[in-house]
Amino acid sequence: MEDLTYVTGNYGKYISVKEKFERVGVPINYFKYDMKEPEINDIEVISKEKARKAYEIVGRPVFVADTGFYIENYPNNPNYPGVFVKRSGVSSNIDNLLEVMKDVTNRACKFIDCLTFYDGDDYYTFYGESKGTLSLSIRGNIERKAKSNLWSVFIPLNHDKTLAEMSDYERNHRHDNHTSATDEFINWYENKYLKKKNKILKLN
Repeated sequence: MEDLTYVTGNYGKYISVKEKFERVGVPINYFKYDMKEPEINDIEVISKEKARKAYEIVGRPVFVADTGFYIENYPNNPNYPGVFVKRSGVSSNIDNLLEVMKDVTNRACKFIDCLTFYDGDDYYTFYGESKGTLSLSIRGNIERKAKSNLWSVFIPLNHDKTLAEMSDYERNHRHDNHTSATDEFINWYENKYLKKKNKILKLN
């Protein structure tokens, strides 16, 4: 089986993704590395550039995953912070975010996931989306597998708990019509990419 490596500086993201791959019997490696992101608020451009850099460093097929957080009615800056979640300090200072948003009635927000796989020849990009609302206070506990501190203030559509308040089962089976870039990638990688690679190897 092809050697597949997830490059990220966030161990929680790796644990979450690793569990999903294990369910379908596909092993992945972890390479810890924080890459500098281009100064552009375009999640696809950033994802592809990080995948290219990751491949240069690791030297084998890699994938990277980025998440943008978009607050629809952020004061004077709609859909902020977008892909600048980390650099803006929003995810590291939740108390400040809630203070800024305290008088905002429309608290609609969403996560956009973008995952890019690069095998040295081609880029393959996948997307996911999760809509919800911003809670009025910090709720729940941030576990090691949490992808973001924002889990403590994000309430998925059709639910009354934040992601941090939910159990693993509740998060995995929530009914908010969310889509997952990771799930899309795993399905494609297992059922299309690997089968195509194996077919080529047999022919050779």
